[in-house]
Amino acid sequence: MKKLLYPRLAWTGIRKNKRLYAPYLLTCAGMVMMHYIITALSCSNAVYSLRGGSTITAMLSMGSWIIALFSLIFLFYTNSFLIRRRMKEFGLYNILGMGKGNIARILVWETLISAALTLSTGLFGGFALSKLAELGLVNIMKGEVSYRVALSMQAVLTTVPVFCAIFALILLAGLIRIGRTDAIALLRSENAGEKPPKANWFLGVLGALLLAGAYYLAVSIRDPISALIWFFVAVGMVILATYLLFVSGSVVLCRALQRNKRYYYKPNHFVSVSSMAYRMKRNGAGLASICILATMVLVMLCSTSCLYFGAEDSLNSRYPMDLTIDLLFPRVVGNNDSALEIVRSTTMQACADHGVAPDLVTEYLHAEITGCLKGTQIDPDPDNFEYDSVDVYGDVRVLHFIPLEDYNEFAGTNEVLNPGEALIYATRNPYRADELTILGSTSLRIVKQLDSFPVDGGAAMDMFSHLILVVPDFEGILEPLSSLTNARGDRLLDVKWFYGVDMHAEDEVQIAIWKDLYGKLGERLDASECGEVGFSIESRSENRDDFYGTYGGLFFLGIILSIVFLFAAVLIIYYKQVTEGYEDQHRFGIMQKVGMTRRDIRKSINSQLLTVFFLPLIAAGVHLAFAFPMIRKLLMMFNLFNLKLLMCTTLISYLIFALFYLLVYRITSNAYYSIVSDGKEE
Repeated sequence: MKKLLYPRLAWTGIRKNKRLYAPYLLTCAGMVMMHYIITALSCSNAVYSLRGGSTITAMLSMGSWIIALFSLIFLFYTNSFLIRRRMKEFGLYNILGMGKGNIARILVWETLISAALTLSTGLFGGFALSKLAELGLVNIMKGEVSYRVALSMQAVLTTVPVFCAIFALILLAGLIRIGRTDAIALLRSENAGEKPPKANWFLGVLGALLLAGAYYLAVSIRDPISALIWFFVAVGMVILATYLLFVSGSVVLCRALQRNKRYYYKPNHFVSVSSMAYRMKRNGAGLASICILATMVLVMLCSTSCLYFGAEDSLNSRYPMDLTIDLLFPRVVGNNDSALEIVRSTTMQACADHGVAPDLVTEYLHAEITGCLKGTQIDPDPDNFEYDSVDVYGDVRVLHFIPLEDYNEFAGTNEVLNPGEALIYATRNPYRADELTILGSTSLRIVKQLDSFPVDGGAAMDMFSHLILVVPDFEGILEPLSSLTNARGDRLLDVKWFYGVDMHAEDEVQIAIWKDLYGKLGERLDASECGEVGFSIESRSENRDDFYGTYGGLFFLGIILSIVFLFAAVLIIYYKQVTEGYEDQHRFGIMQKVGMTRRDIRKSINSQLLTVFFLPLIAAGVHLAFAFPMIRKLLMMFNLFNLKLLMCTTLISYLIFALFYLLVYRITSNAYYSIVSDGKEE
């Protein structure tokens, strides 16, 4: 019987506190379920066989570790609510003769029971829903559906140790907390309210400055490289500023409401405002956590959904033509006509062998060099600037010089340029100045901005901005650049030839043409007397699978992680309401004895919740609005330039989340009301 004492006490403690334990256990089970599903999908043969399957499984594997790390942080956070609530009970056990060792045994059994319940429930739910998740992913990827269901032992053997370790760490933290607290402190821990808070103007001003700095970074970023470099800095500043402002600002808000006598001295405001004022440190931290989680959900949903629904636009930006060939010549200036003829004839023969007639052929010569742009001066000499410096990456530009006659031929135009003039087209980051000076000596006057240009695959996927310059004196401009070398003596200026073909053919046919070209072109160039001519061949159809695999995988992972973060936000909201409900129960009980009705209680609750509950939603919307320019720049790195689509996905994501937030508000306000209106402990 003695052996069963501690398990019985542990189970009784969980059962008697089911209002607190049930959401916690359900959330733990949900985390286990999500981790199992993601891990099972990452090692699923059905997923791996999808187009771009290797990319998807790699991202899902990364997502499983993100969920594990978040589960560790979040379950630690929520377990503190449970421990705080149970301290009084543990103190009573201590007074009745139980030592700290006996209480520790109860806590160990509670942890074992919680772990057993959540692991079994989560694994069962993961097994039951993993096939549904797989079908959803296959549907997103437009793959073939398989209805074979099997338990993934690899996912089980990964998930169980991860969450056993998390529960062990939570138990250790609880044991340390109980061991450092005496019996009297345990009994009084629940009623130990916070001291009347004072508005900390220093923290408030610091938070405002940090938030203003983060917002300035977000809206002033010029290019995708800078956005990538400063994104996590801005995120860290926003998180810290949000906590500082919610903690200090909520105190200022309560003090301002208390000074407003016409507002404060009313039945439906008096109790709620005075209660909030004495717990603003925890209240502000909880609201800030909800705000941060809401912002994370919104950013993930709007960005990943925009990537998925804009995948075709992004694919066409990355691969401007169905088939592209790049030749790299060994000489800056020379006769390379034989290599060009080999490419033309081999491509036409490969298309003819598969019964395809090209619709459009685009070809042009171009010279490429990288430099650092400062104002209207661009310096390609690496001795004059440091690539190792973070600040310089936003100023890096890749220059492409195109002969005017080549441009007129493939574009079907009749542009005329004088010496020293140029047409310009910029990728990612626009160039608005009227002139451009190269190496401090060669100056070009920009006479026209081009609306479009069939850039090669390297320029399309590069994170750096490329400047395409159509010039009349091609060889004259290259002359001072051809002698530049790096520290190893390698030439910095590359001369290339772009050859692109558009065709009306099925993806399978285009892939077959690409494969034929890849083999035959290499053989013919090696057998010719062209010298060491390098080449690369890209097919839009051949890369379509990996492209959709990446974006579809990101979209699916964004949905899963959003669900996990929603779990967290809902549980924080619920515990916030329940904990404050128990704290306010005594106050509302006294007010009922002096005449406050249940209707007055409901009004007071609505007043309190409406005062603070929607602040995280509003703040998350503001964060998202200021993050929008940075999100747009980051999406440009994925060759997505569809601004209207991003605006639509952002707005729809916010509206859906707001509706969900209203539903949570409704449910949690009822839980708070049922506690404070009972007038007794449960």
